[in-house]
Amino acid sequence: MELLLGLGLGLGRAGGLRAGERSSSALEELATEQEAEESHRQDSVSLLTFILLLTLTILTIWLFKHRRVRFLHETGLAMIYGLIVGVILRYGTPSTSGHDKPFSCSQENRLFTTLLINVSGKFFEYTLKGEISPGKIHNVEQNDMLRKVTFDPEVFFNILLPPIIFHAGYSLKKRHFFRNLGSILAYAFLGTAVSCFIIGNLMYGVVKLMKLVGQLSDKFYYTDCLLFGAIISATDPVTVLAIFNELHADVDLYALLFGESVLNDAVAIVLSSSIVAYQPTGENTHAFDAAAFFKSVGVFLGIFSGSFMMGAVTGVVTALVTKFTKLHCFPLLETALFFLMSWSTFLLAEACGFTGVVAVLFCGITQAHYTYNNLSVESRSRTKQLFEVLHFLAENFIFSYMGLALFTFQKHIFSPIFIIGAFIAIFLGRAAHIYPLSFLLNLGRRHKISWNFQHMMMFAGLRGAMAFALAIRDTATYSHQMMFSTTLLIVFFTVWVVGGGTTPMLSWLNIRVGVDPDQDPPPSNDSFQVLQGDGPDSERRNRTKQESAWLFRLWYSFDHNYLKPILTHSGPPLTTTLPSWCGLIARCLTSPQVYDNQEQLREEDSDFILNDGDLAVTYGDTTITANGSSGSHTVTTSLDGRRTKSSSEEALEHDLGTGDHEVTSRGTRLVFPLEDNA
Repeated sequence: MELLLGLGLGLGRAGGLRAGERSSSALEELATEQEAEESHRQDSVSLLTFILLLTLTILTIWLFKHRRVRFLHETGLAMIYGLIVGVILRYGTPSTSGHDKPFSCSQENRLFTTLLINVSGKFFEYTLKGEISPGKIHNVEQNDMLRKVTFDPEVFFNILLPPIIFHAGYSLKKRHFFRNLGSILAYAFLGTAVSCFIIGNLMYGVVKLMKLVGQLSDKFYYTDCLLFGAIISATDPVTVLAIFNELHADVDLYALLFGESVLNDAVAIVLSSSIVAYQPTGENTHAFDAAAFFKSVGVFLGIFSGSFMMGAVTGVVTALVTKFTKLHCFPLLETALFFLMSWSTFLLAEACGFTGVVAVLFCGITQAHYTYNNLSVESRSRTKQLFEVLHFLAENFIFSYMGLALFTFQKHIFSPIFIIGAFIAIFLGRAAHIYPLSFLLNLGRRHKISWNFQHMMMFAGLRGAMAFALAIRDTATYSHQMMFSTTLLIVFFTVWVVGGGTTPMLSWLNIRVGVDPDQDPPPSNDSFQVLQGDGPDSERRNRTKQESAWLFRLWYSFDHNYLKPILTHSGPPLTTTLPSWCGLIARCLTSPQVYDNQEQLREEDSDFILNDGDLAVTYGDTTITANGSSGSHTVTTSLDGRRTKSSSEEALEHDLGTGDHEVTSRGTRLVFPLEDNA
């Protein structure tokens, strides 16, 4: 009897334990569901915060435009609103009551990005958030809201940067860009490299000074200084360019600044990747090693050329798809394909180890040059507006987040010596970038870069979204955290102070405003003069022809005769440009629209540069042709005295929409030298 009683009591206890476990498990599941619901609510609030910031920014922009206020740009407004919200989130929201308990893993000598923790038989996954110094282990921020509004840096690179960079390439004004192509390439490539190394070496001296006075509490290597130089060399004069566009400032100055900033971003990101790839052999991994240096140079060239090719190939594939399919009958599908192919270029380049910024930039340029011709009228309008809106929202989102990050980022390291040294280094690096290069470029330019242009370019070297995105991408170490905090302050200063001073600076430097974008600069004594009568349009075309970069002129003939007919519905038929034995291929690749339409299709809102012509111009007492040769000229004329053009030349000018029109050609007067024995 006692045995049965004991057995019954034991079974009762076991049943009670199982019931208790089931009850405890149910409570844990309920708590987990509540936490998930709370997390979802906080995610919604954080996204709503940014949407309200953008909405408030848009309304304020309208007010500023209505009142014609130019001392503060929309990006500066977004940063101010971000700062206000950051202060509220930092000091106005309560912290959560939970506390993290540190666990020691003394047996492990390396970091793990993911940990599986066994808690009472249940496994939980934890991911690495970053290193915390021992002095701050009990001051870890417990405000969940601050953590929610702190985005993963990959969000900036994979979601926000692509539309900004693609729009820069897709909206490129080709006429003024290619007229200054040589100067733009020099500023973007050589100038950025010079600026990077000057800033890096000056900051290394600042770091040595900080170590000498005891202001450096952790390691800060020479490669870190060079990386900071590459990051902060990425200019983003969005404020200045917006004011230039609104005031219609000088078109060549606008082209130089815009072209430099577009290519400069691509060079800066590849340069930073090359510096990260610098790994000397031996015990001291931060000493100079010639082999490692040349390897980094090879990495730079390989990444840039590979990214360029990937972007161009994606644009070509999109052009071929839109040409040889009937997608133009379905504008919605056409626009969707265009959007996806353009965005996938960035992700494809990143997945292959290249740089998405370079790839998507040249994809945008290729799409504008080729694919745009194949799109339907609806798709042309939709793609332009779509990427313009995405660019506007993404850019203002980033600047809003900059203001927010000043208070929500939990690893700021502000060093007064480093910050002051950075401002001085940036000023000297920009000066060494602009003035010597401008002097060298003026030796070969017909239209010189004047001193007031150089001063304006020096002043307009703002830092913006790209510098911020590069700095926030890696904040794991002490040096990178200091670099990020300093970059944030530099962006604030340049956007607010330099951007706000753009209009007074234009007035002080006597730079032309209210200029028609199609109007050329006034001629100077050392510039070419086309001898003609009443043809202002012809004058503009011939000035463009003279001043366009020689590299572009060499490439343009091949592009017009072969690439455009293959990839688009415009250009001369391939049957007239390819050899006769390629007739079958020419007929297959040439679009039927080329044969059907007398009027060649052309891009509606882009300015193009003519190929080499042979109009006679004079420079002093010398008569010079458009290709640069001088002396007497042989010109084929018709019986009524008019010059006769070849069929390929007529097709080229007709395709570009800049050929001689009946009205203007009657007013054109060409002057040819007379032979002595005539």
